[in-house]
Amino acid sequence: MQYLHELAALFDPATVVLLVESGELPGWIDELAHELGQAKVRTWRLVLDDASATAGAGDTRDAGGVPPGCDLALIAVSAPCEVQALRTAGALRVRSAVLLASHATPGHPAGLAAIAREARIRLLGPATMGFVRPSRGLNASRMGAIPPAGNVALVSQSGVLGAAVLDWAADSTIGFSLVVSLGAEVDVDVAQVLDFLASDTATRAVVVHLEAVRDARSFMSALRALATVKPVVVLKGGRDHAMRPGARTHSGAIVASDAVYTAALRRAGVVQVRLFTQLFTSVRYLASRNWPLGKRLAVVSNGSGPAVLAADQAFFQGIRLTPFTPPTQRRLGDALPGVEIVNPLNLGMAADADAYAAAIETLAYDPECDAMLAMMTPYAGAPAGAITDRVAAIARTLVKPLFACWLGDSSTRALRTRLDAAGVPVFRTPEAAVDAFSTVATYYQNQMLLQQVPTSLSEMASPGLDTARRVIDEAFAAGREALTELESKALLAAFHVPVNRTVLARDADEAVRLAAQVGFPVAMKISSADVVHKSDVGGVVLNVRNAAEAGSQYAAIVEAVRAARPEARLDGVTLQAMKSGHHGRELYVGVFRDRLFGPVIAFGAGGTRVEVVRDTTLELPPLNDFLARSMIARTRVARTLGEFRGAPPIDVEALVRVLVRVSEMVCELPQIAEMDINPVIAEGGDVVAVDARVVVDREMPRAWVRGEAAGPRHGHLAIMPYPAHMVGERTLRDGRRYTIRPIRAEDGTRLQRFVRGLSEQSRYFRFISTLTELTPQMLARYTQIDYDRELALVATIGPDDPQAADGDETILGVVRYLLNPDRETCEFAIAIADRLHGQGLGTTLMQAIVDAARAKGLRRIEGFVLAINAPMMGLMRTLGFRIETDLDDPALKRVWRAID
Repeated sequence: MQYLHELAALFDPATVVLLVESGELPGWIDELAHELGQAKVRTWRLVLDDASATAGAGDTRDAGGVPPGCDLALIAVSAPCEVQALRTAGALRVRSAVLLASHATPGHPAGLAAIAREARIRLLGPATMGFVRPSRGLNASRMGAIPPAGNVALVSQSGVLGAAVLDWAADSTIGFSLVVSLGAEVDVDVAQVLDFLASDTATRAVVVHLEAVRDARSFMSALRALATVKPVVVLKGGRDHAMRPGARTHSGAIVASDAVYTAALRRAGVVQVRLFTQLFTSVRYLASRNWPLGKRLAVVSNGSGPAVLAADQAFFQGIRLTPFTPPTQRRLGDALPGVEIVNPLNLGMAADADAYAAAIETLAYDPECDAMLAMMTPYAGAPAGAITDRVAAIARTLVKPLFACWLGDSSTRALRTRLDAAGVPVFRTPEAAVDAFSTVATYYQNQMLLQQVPTSLSEMASPGLDTARRVIDEAFAAGREALTELESKALLAAFHVPVNRTVLARDADEAVRLAAQVGFPVAMKISSADVVHKSDVGGVVLNVRNAAEAGSQYAAIVEAVRAARPEARLDGVTLQAMKSGHHGRELYVGVFRDRLFGPVIAFGAGGTRVEVVRDTTLELPPLNDFLARSMIARTRVARTLGEFRGAPPIDVEALVRVLVRVSEMVCELPQIAEMDINPVIAEGGDVVAVDARVVVDREMPRAWVRGEAAGPRHGHLAIMPYPAHMVGERTLRDGRRYTIRPIRAEDGTRLQRFVRGLSEQSRYFRFISTLTELTPQMLARYTQIDYDRELALVATIGPDDPQAADGDETILGVVRYLLNPDRETCEFAIAIADRLHGQGLGTTLMQAIVDAARAKGLRRIEGFVLAINAPMMGLMRTLGFRIETDLDDPALKRVWRAID
């Protein structure tokens, strides 16, 4: 895509101009100039006072004038000169600029951004420490000496922290593909850098230091796209543990914003670390060759003490030390006579290099083991050097991850260096080693979450959307945003969430009559949209057993609430039958709206102590069954849902359905601001919402509320659902029927078969490359997409069609668009199977993608077509696209049209 080419000019420049002021310069600028002179780029130095190019010792490769159209301008000037320097860069027609400064002047960045936009310059900064591209020998930064080249990229919202990482890397074997200090992000932001790294062939893993997100949609889209193809570790700074003020439900009160970030990062398929030291250990692990696929660990040690410490830490981290399989036990028993074959495996003080080799090589093939931890404690007579060398040699041949803990310091420091050089992540303490494994093993679990692409509505019975919207509209008409219990339960019932029968009594006599109808014993609760926590004001009485109690308790409840909340509007008292079982589990399901990430769904232990117990996990909608089960499994209360202390297991699938139904409500009713279903009582096969409270927001945009085409569908969600509403049937000119639908993650094999089936010319026209098939990374990138930033529509025939390949659904054509950074325009690409040329499929797919872009509110769609691709040029003219020659490559035509 075009904007990725623009970022390539920034991070992979061939020509660089350094802009400085006249007079005596700070020492760091001289150092910067010297570093540029050593880079694999052509550089010039320009002094602003006379706007002339000058050659300095060691800082230039060409003493002539600065040529127009340089890829990158490094601006190292004081704040008063920044505007002049950026305008000078614009006059030189540079393609990108880095505005090096210690801090951003208040109010200044917006003006700089405007200048850059006018000059068509991609701007990194201001207040950035710059970037480093080690493979090019390019140090365009103030972050210190250039680190070794490698495959890990670091993106930091703190330049100082980036400098610390580079200083640390000087004494390790970690190498970097790119290090970026983002600065004020007035143009190039964290999302765009993540996009660049997703396609950067030099980068294998990415570490992000994150302080704040401005646009949750673009950030989540970019992060999810990157995590689809490369492991990502995030250190989140600026954690906020404060509760939300003014919350009107438990859901709004019990969750701090840091927990929402954690949920978002988990759903994006990345690993979050919480300590600076963990960032380093994660980098070391990610720089190794293999990553674990699960949390099952095998431990090998030459002493019981360290092994026990590792096992303890594994327990606290949720790491499983699983028993070895019988074949593994037999092989270990044959190779290690006298050693007890259990996990952890204690080789004993007599362990030598052969014993370590036998243990590690055997465990590498145990199917119940995801990774291995080799531990060695130095003592007099231990062959530590031989063990180290043998482990280092073995590590290069293993198909599973191996990491090490060489305990001690002075006597093992050199040995750890040898393991480090062999690519084995090595640590000084058992706790650090297991913690590192736990952090990175989480990657696999989070990747499973990333691959889930639910629809907004499940395949269960359709909800009563009109009924639900009518409940909300009636509350708005009454001037209320907080729904009563009866209204809240009506909303739940419209989405088929099981609720208990609830009736409203407006006086004591009616309470007596209704209680008899419901059947004793009953629960009685105050009904008021103004009372959030009923129990706190005496508004709840349980186990009311007869008519006399019902009448007296009605009066007592009303009196207590009036005394505690005299301003509250009281509707009366609700009555409902008490649950008769003895084994019910009280659970909690909630919703609240985060200011950045939008609606968030919560699940955990319920009851009156929900804010004290705080056994709650979060997930961003939409949910499917897999995500709902994952939510349940992450809580402590999950351990009580099976057979527990004489209680039979609950119907977990019924609980899953409740969570998915709540997700449907959140997706289809963006007015919902907060929701409490507390408690949800689960007993046997019944899962019932006993109490509920919903708060709605009348200020939501109408397009979000009604799903109108004039605005962004599901625009209130941070993660776009699978756009099932775009699925439709079409007909080819020869009368054959086919389906157009958005691409899905499971289309990888079908897409590969489609690309392989294209003619050599068609593949070249589509990819401007001679590739014959898609790489695994490309397949993941093209099929596991985030539907907010990108849309790919495929035309397919079903497996029963005579022309279907291998009895499988077959792709006939693909069209896609990708949003540009302005989120107002997009770039498209299209490919049609050769045998379908002339059938009108290209026209239909292009019209479908233009319609989708229009529904998203985009203003323009554009693409790049080879000038020799005559059929495509004809299609563009037919569809009303304007055609212009690309300024950077005359062999390309830029085609575009406004979307009205």
